[in-house]
Amino acid sequence: MSKLWGGRFSKATSEDVDRFNASIGFDCRLWEFDIEGSIAHATMLGECGVIPTEDAQTIVNGLKEIEADIRAGKVEFDIAAEDIHMNIEKLLHERIGPVAGRLHTARSRNDQVALDVRMYVRAQIKSIDQALESVQRTLVETAEKHLDDIIPGYTHLQHAQPVPLAHHLLAYVWMFQRDRERFEDCYKRTDVMPLGSGAMAGTSFPLNRHRVAELLGFSKVSENSMDAVSARDFAAEFLSACAITSMHMSRFAEEMIIWNSREFGFVELDDSMATGSSLMPQKKNPDVPELIRAKTGRVYGDLMSLLTVLKGLPLTYNKDLQEDKEPIFDAADTVLMCLKMLSLLIGSTTFNTERMKASLKGDFSNAVDLADYLVRRGVPFRSAHEIVGRIVAYCIENGKAFEDLSLGELKRFSEEFESTDAVSSVENAVSARNVYGSTARDRMLEQLAAAKKLIRASDS
Repeated sequence: MSKLWGGRFSKATSEDVDRFNASIGFDCRLWEFDIEGSIAHATMLGECGVIPTEDAQTIVNGLKEIEADIRAGKVEFDIAAEDIHMNIEKLLHERIGPVAGRLHTARSRNDQVALDVRMYVRAQIKSIDQALESVQRTLVETAEKHLDDIIPGYTHLQHAQPVPLAHHLLAYVWMFQRDRERFEDCYKRTDVMPLGSGAMAGTSFPLNRHRVAELLGFSKVSENSMDAVSARDFAAEFLSACAITSMHMSRFAEEMIIWNSREFGFVELDDSMATGSSLMPQKKNPDVPELIRAKTGRVYGDLMSLLTVLKGLPLTYNKDLQEDKEPIFDAADTVLMCLKMLSLLIGSTTFNTERMKASLKGDFSNAVDLADYLVRRGVPFRSAHEIVGRIVAYCIENGKAFEDLSLGELKRFSEEFESTDAVSSVENAVSARNVYGSTARDRMLEQLAAAKKLIRASDS
Protein backbone atom coordinates (compact mmCIF):
# COMPACT_ATOMS: atom_id res chain seq x y z
CA MET A 1 0.00 0.00 0.00
CA SER A 2 1.33 3.47 -0.88
CA LYS A 3 1.51 5.89 2.00
CA LEU A 4 -0.75 8.93 1.99
CA TRP A 5 2.37 10.95 2.80
CA GLY A 6 4.70 9.06 0.40
CA GLY A 7 5.14 11.63 -2.39
CA ARG A 8 8.77 12.50 -1.60
CA PHE A 9 9.88 8.92 -0.94
CA SER A 10 11.44 6.67 -3.58
CA LYS A 11 11.67 3.54 -1.44
CA ALA A 12 8.98 1.63 0.44
CA THR A 13 9.06 1.68 4.22
CA SER A 14 10.59 -1.40 5.81
CA GLU A 15 8.04 -3.80 7.24
CA ASP A 16 9.98 -3.70 10.51
CA VAL A 17 9.72 0.09 10.54
CA ASP A 18 5.99 -0.17 9.78
CA ARG A 19 5.50 -2.40 12.79
CA PHE A 20 7.72 -0.24 15.01
CA ASN A 21 6.11 2.98 13.84
CA ALA A 22 2.49 1.87 13.90
CA SER A 23 0.17 2.88 16.71
CA ILE A 24 -3.05 1.47 15.30
CA GLY A 25 -2.80 -1.43 17.75
CA PHE A 26 -3.73 0.91 20.57
CA ASP A 27 -4.89 4.25 19.15
CA CYS A 28 -7.73 2.47 17.35
CA ARG A 29 -9.60 3.27 20.57
CA LEU A 30 -9.75 6.88 19.37
CA TRP A 31 -11.76 6.06 16.25
CA GLU A 32 -15.00 7.60 17.49
CA PHE A 33 -13.33 10.86 18.43
CA ASP A 34 -11.31 10.91 15.20
CA ILE A 35 -14.45 10.58 13.11
CA GLU A 36 -16.34 13.15 15.18
CA GLY A 37 -13.46 15.60 14.83
CA SER A 38 -13.21 14.97 11.08
CA ILE A 39 -16.94 15.54 10.61
CA ALA A 40 -16.66 18.88 12.42
CA HIS A 41 -13.58 19.83 10.37
CA ALA A 42 -15.21 18.93 7.04
CA THR A 43 -18.40 20.76 8.00
CA MET A 44 -16.41 23.90 8.81
CA LEU A 45 -14.34 23.66 5.61
CA GLY A 46 -17.56 23.58 3.60
CA GLU A 47 -19.15 26.45 5.53
CA CYS A 48 -16.04 28.59 5.06
CA GLY A 49 -15.83 27.83 1.33
CA VAL A 50 -12.40 26.23 1.69
CA ILE A 51 -13.79 23.15 -0.06
CA PRO A 52 -17.03 22.87 -2.06
CA THR A 53 -20.10 22.40 0.13
CA GLU A 54 -21.14 19.28 -1.77
CA ASP A 55 -17.70 17.73 -1.21
CA ALA A 56 -17.92 18.51 2.48
CA GLN A 57 -21.30 16.77 2.65
CA THR A 58 -19.96 13.76 0.74
CA ILE A 59 -17.11 13.49 3.23
CA VAL A 60 -19.46 13.79 6.21
CA ASN A 61 -21.78 11.13 4.81
CA GLY A 62 -18.84 8.83 4.13
CA LEU A 63 -17.49 9.28 7.65
CA LYS A 64 -20.90 8.50 9.15
CA GLU A 65 -21.06 5.29 7.10
CA ILE A 66 -17.60 4.30 8.32
CA GLU A 67 -18.69 5.03 11.89
CA ALA A 68 -21.71 2.72 11.48
CA ASP A 69 -19.55 -0.04 10.02
CA ILE A 70 -17.01 0.19 12.85
CA ARG A 71 -19.80 -0.04 15.40
CA ALA A 72 -21.14 -3.08 13.60
CA GLY A 73 -17.71 -4.75 13.69
CA LYS A 74 -17.32 -4.69 9.92
CA VAL A 75 -13.98 -2.84 9.81
CA GLU A 76 -10.51 -4.29 10.22
CA PHE A 77 -7.80 -1.69 10.68
CA ASP A 78 -4.58 -1.93 8.65
CA ILE A 79 -1.18 -1.73 10.34
CA ALA A 80 0.33 -0.39 7.11
CA ALA A 81 -1.80 2.73 7.55
CA GLU A 82 0.08 3.37 10.80
CA ASP A 83 -2.54 4.98 13.01
CA ILE A 84 -6.24 5.58 13.45
CA HIS A 85 -6.14 8.89 11.57
CA MET A 86 -4.63 7.41 8.41
CA ASN A 87 -6.82 4.31 8.69
CA ILE A 88 -9.99 6.42 8.72
CA GLU A 89 -8.74 8.51 5.80
CA LYS A 90 -7.81 5.35 3.85
CA LEU A 91 -11.27 3.88 4.47
CA LEU A 92 -12.81 7.15 3.33
CA HIS A 93 -10.77 7.10 0.10
CA GLU A 94 -11.96 3.56 -0.60
CA ARG A 95 -15.55 4.62 -0.01
CA ILE A 96 -15.90 8.01 -1.73
CA GLY A 97 -12.83 8.24 -3.94
CA PRO A 98 -10.60 11.30 -4.56
CA VAL A 99 -12.99 13.68 -2.76
CA ALA A 100 -11.68 12.13 0.48
CA GLY A 101 -8.37 13.88 -0.20
CA ARG A 102 -10.02 17.22 0.58
CA LEU A 103 -10.64 16.24 4.23
CA HIS A 104 -7.04 16.84 5.22
CA THR A 105 -7.07 20.40 3.90
CA ALA A 106 -5.69 22.80 6.56
CA ARG A 107 -5.06 19.93 8.95
CA SER A 108 -2.09 17.88 10.14
CA ARG A 109 -1.98 14.64 12.04
CA ASN A 110 -0.29 16.71 14.73
CA ASP A 111 -3.32 18.87 15.53
CA GLN A 112 -5.63 15.96 14.71
CA VAL A 113 -4.13 13.66 17.34
CA ALA A 114 -4.02 16.50 19.87
CA LEU A 115 -7.74 16.94 19.30
CA ASP A 116 -8.52 13.22 19.61
CA VAL A 117 -6.57 12.84 22.84
CA ARG A 118 -8.25 15.86 24.38
CA MET A 119 -11.67 14.53 23.43
CA TYR A 120 -10.80 11.12 24.89
CA VAL A 121 -9.57 12.60 28.17
CA ARG A 122 -12.68 14.78 28.46
CA ALA A 123 -14.87 11.70 28.10
CA GLN A 124 -12.84 9.73 30.64
CA ILE A 125 -13.00 12.55 33.18
CA LYS A 126 -16.79 12.44 32.98
CA SER A 127 -16.85 8.66 33.39
CA ILE A 128 -14.45 8.73 36.33
CA ASP A 129 -16.46 11.48 38.02
CA GLN A 130 -19.58 9.32 37.79
CA ALA A 131 -17.69 6.35 39.22
CA LEU A 132 -16.32 8.45 42.09
CA GLU A 133 -19.83 9.68 42.86
CA SER A 134 -21.01 6.07 43.00
CA VAL A 135 -18.32 5.22 45.55
CA GLN A 136 -19.26 8.28 47.60
CA ARG A 137 -22.92 7.27 47.53
CA THR A 138 -22.07 3.77 48.76
CA LEU A 139 -19.88 5.19 51.55
CA VAL A 140 -22.64 7.56 52.67
CA GLU A 141 -25.25 4.80 52.67
CA THR A 142 -22.96 2.55 54.69
CA ALA A 143 -21.99 5.32 57.10
CA GLU A 144 -25.62 6.14 57.80
CA LYS A 145 -26.12 2.58 59.06
CA HIS A 146 -23.26 2.93 61.53
CA LEU A 147 -23.74 6.34 63.14
CA ASP A 148 -23.74 4.87 66.64
CA ASP A 149 -21.15 2.11 66.18
CA ILE A 150 -17.83 2.99 67.78
CA ILE A 151 -14.44 1.79 66.62
CA PRO A 152 -10.87 2.58 67.56
CA GLY A 153 -9.39 5.44 65.59
CA TYR A 154 -5.72 4.95 64.79
CA THR A 155 -2.51 6.87 64.54
CA HIS A 156 0.68 4.91 63.76
CA LEU A 157 -1.69 1.89 63.51
CA GLN A 158 -2.05 2.13 67.29
CA HIS A 159 -5.32 2.79 69.11
CA ALA A 160 -5.61 6.56 69.43
CA GLN A 161 -9.17 7.74 70.20
CA PRO A 162 -12.62 6.21 69.78
CA VAL A 163 -14.62 7.39 66.78
CA PRO A 164 -17.89 6.40 65.10
CA LEU A 165 -17.44 3.96 62.24
CA ALA A 166 -19.46 6.44 60.17
CA HIS A 167 -16.86 9.14 60.82
CA HIS A 168 -14.11 6.85 59.56
CA LEU A 169 -16.03 5.95 56.40
CA LEU A 170 -16.98 9.55 55.68
CA ALA A 171 -13.31 10.56 55.76
CA TYR A 172 -13.03 8.84 52.39
CA VAL A 173 -16.05 10.70 51.02
CA TRP A 174 -14.10 13.93 51.39
CA MET A 175 -10.94 12.41 49.91
CA PHE A 176 -12.90 11.30 46.86
CA GLN A 177 -14.60 14.70 46.69
CA ARG A 178 -11.21 16.36 46.34
CA ASP A 179 -10.43 13.83 43.62
CA ARG A 180 -13.59 14.86 41.80
CA GLU A 181 -12.60 18.50 42.12
CA ARG A 182 -9.14 17.72 40.71
CA PHE A 183 -10.67 16.01 37.68
CA GLU A 184 -13.13 18.87 37.26
CA ASP A 185 -10.27 21.35 37.30
CA CYS A 186 -8.26 19.20 34.86
CA TYR A 187 -11.28 19.22 32.55
CA LYS A 188 -10.97 23.02 32.21
CA ARG A 189 -7.44 22.72 30.83
CA THR A 190 -8.34 19.74 28.65
CA ASP A 191 -11.36 21.49 27.17
CA VAL A 192 -9.29 23.49 24.65
CA MET A 193 -9.75 22.87 20.91
CA PRO A 194 -6.39 22.57 19.05
CA LEU A 195 -7.56 21.79 15.51
CA GLY A 196 -6.48 24.45 13.02
CA SER A 197 -2.96 24.61 14.42
CA GLY A 198 -1.69 22.50 11.53
CA ALA A 199 1.65 20.78 11.89
CA MET A 200 2.86 23.56 14.21
CA ALA A 201 2.45 26.98 12.57
CA GLY A 202 -1.26 27.20 11.82
CA THR A 203 -2.66 27.39 8.28
CA SER A 204 -3.03 29.86 5.44
CA PHE A 205 -6.65 28.82 4.83
CA PRO A 206 -9.44 31.01 6.27
CA LEU A 207 -10.71 28.59 8.91
CA ASN A 208 -13.33 29.23 11.55
CA ARG A 209 -11.74 27.43 14.48
CA HIS A 210 -14.40 28.62 16.90
CA ARG A 211 -17.04 26.92 14.75
CA VAL A 212 -15.20 23.61 15.12
CA ALA A 213 -15.02 24.17 18.88
CA GLU A 214 -18.75 24.82 18.91
CA LEU A 215 -19.50 21.66 16.94
CA LEU A 216 -17.34 19.55 19.26
CA GLY A 217 -18.50 21.16 22.51
CA PHE A 218 -15.18 22.79 23.46
CA SER A 219 -15.32 25.91 25.61
CA LYS A 220 -12.06 27.40 24.31
CA VAL A 221 -9.74 27.43 21.31
CA SER A 222 -5.96 27.12 21.71
CA GLU A 223 -4.05 30.40 21.58
CA ASN A 224 -0.70 29.23 20.20
CA SER A 225 -0.29 26.71 17.39
CA MET A 226 3.10 25.44 18.61
CA ASP A 227 1.80 24.87 22.11
CA ALA A 228 -1.39 23.28 20.80
CA VAL A 229 0.31 20.42 18.94
CA SER A 230 3.03 19.72 21.50
CA ALA A 231 1.28 20.19 24.84
CA ARG A 232 0.41 17.12 26.87
CA ASP A 233 0.42 18.70 30.29
CA PHE A 234 -3.35 18.25 30.41
CA ALA A 235 -2.76 14.52 29.98
CA ALA A 236 -0.08 14.51 32.69
CA GLU A 237 -2.50 16.37 34.96
CA PHE A 238 -5.17 13.77 34.20
CA LEU A 239 -2.75 10.98 35.10
CA SER A 240 -1.78 12.83 38.27
CA ALA A 241 -5.44 12.99 39.28
CA CYS A 242 -5.75 9.28 38.45
CA ALA A 243 -2.70 8.53 40.60
CA ILE A 244 -4.03 10.46 43.60
CA THR A 245 -7.43 8.79 43.27
CA SER A 246 -5.70 5.41 43.11
CA MET A 247 -3.75 6.28 46.25
CA HIS A 248 -7.00 7.01 48.09
CA MET A 249 -8.52 3.75 46.89
CA SER A 250 -5.38 1.91 47.96
CA ARG A 251 -5.57 3.36 51.47
CA PHE A 252 -9.13 2.14 51.85
CA ALA A 253 -8.21 -1.24 50.37
CA GLU A 254 -5.33 -1.57 52.83
CA GLU A 255 -7.69 -0.98 55.74
CA MET A 256 -10.09 -3.60 54.42
CA ILE A 257 -7.21 -6.08 54.17
CA ILE A 258 -6.06 -5.36 57.73
CA TRP A 259 -9.58 -5.28 59.17
CA ASN A 260 -10.36 -8.56 57.40
CA SER A 261 -7.48 -10.36 59.13
CA ARG A 262 -8.17 -12.74 62.00
CA GLU A 263 -6.18 -10.49 64.32
CA PHE A 264 -8.61 -7.62 63.72
CA GLY A 265 -11.81 -9.35 62.62
CA PHE A 266 -13.50 -5.99 62.04
CA VAL A 267 -15.01 -6.92 58.69
CA GLU A 268 -16.23 -9.96 56.82
CA LEU A 269 -15.85 -9.71 53.07
CA ASP A 270 -18.74 -11.01 51.05
CA ASP A 271 -18.03 -14.35 49.35
CA SER A 272 -18.55 -12.62 46.00
CA MET A 273 -15.62 -10.31 46.77
CA ALA A 274 -13.09 -12.95 47.85
CA THR A 275 -11.33 -16.05 46.56
CA GLY A 276 -9.94 -19.25 48.04
CA SER A 277 -6.63 -21.06 48.12
CA SER A 278 -5.63 -23.86 45.76
CA LEU A 279 -4.03 -25.66 48.72
CA MET A 280 -5.57 -24.46 52.00
CA PRO A 281 -9.31 -25.19 52.21
CA GLN A 282 -9.93 -22.72 55.04
CA LYS A 283 -8.67 -19.65 53.21
CA LYS A 284 -10.80 -16.68 52.18
CA ASN A 285 -8.46 -14.23 50.52
CA PRO A 286 -9.12 -10.48 50.07
CA ASP A 287 -8.06 -10.49 46.43
CA VAL A 288 -10.22 -7.54 45.39
CA PRO A 289 -8.74 -5.00 47.83
CA GLU A 290 -5.27 -6.47 47.26
CA LEU A 291 -5.57 -5.89 43.52
CA ILE A 292 -6.90 -2.36 44.05
CA ARG A 293 -3.85 -1.73 46.23
CA ALA A 294 -1.48 -3.24 43.64
CA LYS A 295 -2.94 -1.47 40.62
CA THR A 296 -2.13 1.86 42.26
CA GLY A 297 1.51 1.19 41.40
CA ARG A 298 0.49 0.63 37.80
CA VAL A 299 -1.23 4.04 37.62
CA TYR A 300 1.78 5.69 39.24
CA GLY A 301 3.86 4.10 36.47
CA ASP A 302 1.57 5.54 33.81
CA LEU A 303 2.11 9.03 35.22
CA MET A 304 5.88 8.63 35.42
CA SER A 305 5.96 7.16 31.91
CA LEU A 306 4.31 10.22 30.38
CA LEU A 307 6.30 12.72 32.43
CA THR A 308 9.51 11.01 31.33
CA VAL A 309 8.44 11.11 27.65
CA LEU A 310 7.72 14.83 27.93
CA LYS A 311 10.68 15.99 29.96
CA GLY A 312 13.21 16.51 27.13
CA LEU A 313 11.08 17.28 24.10
CA PRO A 314 11.95 20.40 22.09
CA LEU A 315 9.07 22.22 20.43
CA THR A 316 6.98 21.18 18.71
CA TYR A 317 5.68 17.76 17.73
CA ASN A 318 7.95 14.74 18.05
CA LYS A 319 7.14 11.09 17.40
CA ASP A 320 7.80 10.54 21.11
CA LEU A 321 4.31 11.88 21.69
CA GLN A 322 2.90 8.68 20.21
CA GLU A 323 3.79 7.20 23.60
CA ASP A 324 1.24 9.39 25.38
CA LYS A 325 -1.74 7.19 24.59
CA GLU A 326 -1.05 3.86 26.23
CA PRO A 327 -0.45 5.38 29.70
CA ILE A 328 -3.63 7.45 29.34
CA PHE A 329 -5.69 4.46 28.20
CA ASP A 330 -4.24 2.19 30.88
CA ALA A 331 -4.73 4.64 33.75
CA ALA A 332 -8.31 5.45 32.75
CA ASP A 333 -9.21 1.77 32.38
CA THR A 334 -7.54 0.85 35.67
CA VAL A 335 -9.08 3.65 37.71
CA LEU A 336 -12.57 3.02 36.35
CA MET A 337 -12.32 -0.71 37.01
CA CYS A 338 -10.99 -0.19 40.54
CA LEU A 339 -13.67 2.37 41.39
CA LYS A 340 -16.36 -0.06 40.26
CA MET A 341 -14.86 -2.84 42.37
CA LEU A 342 -14.43 -0.56 45.37
CA SER A 343 -18.09 0.43 45.31
CA LEU A 344 -19.10 -3.25 45.17
CA LEU A 345 -16.65 -4.09 47.95
CA ILE A 346 -17.93 -1.41 50.33
CA GLY A 347 -21.59 -2.15 49.66
CA SER A 348 -21.23 -5.89 50.27
CA THR A 349 -18.92 -5.89 53.31
CA THR A 350 -20.25 -6.80 56.77
CA PHE A 351 -18.81 -4.64 59.53
CA ASN A 352 -18.40 -6.57 62.79
CA THR A 353 -19.27 -3.68 65.05
CA GLU A 354 -19.34 -5.68 68.28
CA ARG A 355 -15.78 -6.83 67.64
CA MET A 356 -14.78 -3.25 66.92
CA LYS A 357 -16.27 -1.99 70.16
CA ALA A 358 -14.83 -4.87 72.19
CA SER A 359 -11.36 -3.99 70.95
CA LEU A 360 -11.69 -0.64 72.74
CA LYS A 361 -11.86 -2.24 76.17
CA GLY A 362 -8.77 -1.42 78.17
CA ASP A 363 -6.99 0.25 75.25
CA PHE A 364 -6.60 3.66 77.00
CA SER A 365 -8.00 5.43 73.93
CA ASN A 366 -10.00 7.72 76.24
CA ALA A 367 -6.77 8.99 77.86
CA VAL A 368 -7.20 12.43 76.30
CA ASP A 369 -10.60 12.70 77.98
CA LEU A 370 -9.04 11.92 81.34
CA ALA A 371 -6.50 14.69 80.73
CA ASP A 372 -9.27 17.04 79.62
CA TYR A 373 -11.06 16.38 82.93
CA LEU A 374 -8.00 17.63 84.80
CA VAL A 375 -7.69 20.65 82.51
CA ARG A 376 -11.26 21.60 83.36
CA ARG A 377 -10.23 21.37 87.00
CA GLY A 378 -7.56 24.00 86.36
CA VAL A 379 -4.55 21.75 85.71
CA PRO A 380 -2.37 23.00 82.82
CA PHE A 381 -2.63 20.63 79.87
CA ARG A 382 1.05 19.64 79.87
CA SER A 383 0.80 18.72 83.54
CA ALA A 384 -2.44 16.83 82.91
CA HIS A 385 -0.77 14.98 80.04
CA GLU A 386 2.08 13.91 82.31
CA ILE A 387 -0.30 12.79 85.09
CA VAL A 388 -2.39 10.66 82.73
CA GLY A 389 0.75 9.20 81.21
CA ARG A 390 1.78 8.01 84.68
CA ILE A 391 -1.70 6.57 85.23
CA VAL A 392 -1.40 4.61 81.97
CA ALA A 393 1.98 3.25 83.05
CA TYR A 394 0.48 2.24 86.42
CA CYS A 395 -2.41 0.44 84.70
CA ILE A 396 -0.10 -1.46 82.38
CA GLU A 397 2.13 -2.48 85.27
CA ASN A 398 -0.83 -3.70 87.31
CA GLY A 399 -2.89 -5.22 84.50
CA LYS A 400 -5.75 -2.73 84.88
CA ALA A 401 -7.89 -0.61 82.60
CA PHE A 402 -8.98 2.95 83.42
CA GLU A 403 -12.42 1.75 84.40
CA ASP A 404 -10.87 -0.62 86.98
CA LEU A 405 -9.31 2.24 88.96
CA SER A 406 -10.74 3.32 92.29
CA LEU A 407 -11.01 6.95 93.32
CA GLY A 408 -8.20 6.35 95.79
CA GLU A 409 -5.92 5.12 93.03
CA LEU A 410 -6.73 8.14 90.89
CA LYS A 411 -6.01 10.50 93.77
CA ARG A 412 -2.50 9.06 94.10
CA PHE A 413 -1.76 10.88 90.88
CA SER A 414 -3.77 14.09 91.46
CA GLU A 415 -5.98 15.44 94.21
CA GLU A 416 -8.08 17.05 91.49
CA PHE A 417 -9.88 13.78 90.86
CA GLU A 418 -13.24 13.92 92.66
CA SER A 419 -14.86 10.70 91.40
CA THR A 420 -14.28 7.78 89.10
CA ASP A 421 -16.63 9.52 86.66
CA ALA A 422 -13.48 11.28 85.51
CA VAL A 423 -12.88 8.14 83.46
CA SER A 424 -15.04 8.76 80.43
CA SER A 425 -16.77 5.92 78.58
CA VAL A 426 -15.97 5.61 74.90
CA GLU A 427 -19.53 6.78 74.14
CA ASN A 428 -19.02 9.92 76.21
CA ALA A 429 -15.60 10.46 74.66
CA VAL A 430 -17.18 10.41 71.20
CA SER A 431 -20.05 12.69 72.25
CA ALA A 432 -17.73 15.18 73.93
CA ARG A 433 -16.14 16.16 70.63
CA ASN A 434 -18.82 18.55 69.50
CA VAL A 435 -16.96 21.05 67.33
CA TYR A 436 -17.75 21.20 63.61
CA GLY A 437 -16.27 18.22 61.78
CA SER A 438 -15.90 16.10 64.91
CA THR A 439 -17.48 12.92 66.22
CA ALA A 440 -20.52 14.00 68.28
CA ARG A 441 -23.77 12.71 66.85
CA ASP A 442 -25.10 16.14 65.86
CA ARG A 443 -21.83 16.86 64.06
CA MET A 444 -22.05 13.49 62.33
CA LEU A 445 -25.56 14.30 61.14
CA GLU A 446 -24.27 17.62 59.78
CA GLN A 447 -21.51 15.81 57.95
CA LEU A 448 -23.90 13.26 56.48
CA ALA A 449 -26.19 16.04 55.30
CA ALA A 450 -23.27 17.81 53.65
CA ALA A 451 -22.16 14.61 51.95
CA LYS A 452 -25.67 13.88 50.71
CA LYS A 453 -25.89 17.41 49.35
CA LEU A 454 -22.76 16.74 47.27
CA ILE A 455 -24.38 13.65 45.79
CA ARG A 456 -27.67 15.41 45.09
CA ALA A 457 -25.72 18.16 43.33
CA SER A 458 -24.12 15.47 41.15
CA ASP A 459 -27.55 14.11 40.23
CA SER A 460 -28.91 17.47 39.15
